[in-house]
Amino acid sequence: MSRPAARHPALRGAFLIGGVVLILLTPVVALLPGPFGIFSFAAGLGLVLQNSLWAKRQFARGKRRYPRAGALADRGLRRPSARRRRERDAVR
Repeated sequence: MSRPAARHPALRGAFLIGGVVLILLTPVVALLPGPFGIFSFAAGLGLVLQNSLWAKRQFARGKRRYPRAGALADRGLRRPSARRRRERDAVR
């Protein structure tokens, strides 16, 4: 698996735009029956966080300010850092 920093800039830009489009389509998709809006938003947020340094910084700032919401977001996005923190806290 290649690291996001090693991707071609055009590919990173395409993924970033795709993530923004998914986030913007979330209200439309949310009107459909079922939880599709949640999955659309989570997929878009994941793409944006992987491909935008600014978004990563804002996400980290929000997690520091609101730790409970940050923990829920990490768990929902299945971020490896959340799993490491849960394992570290379980040992203590």
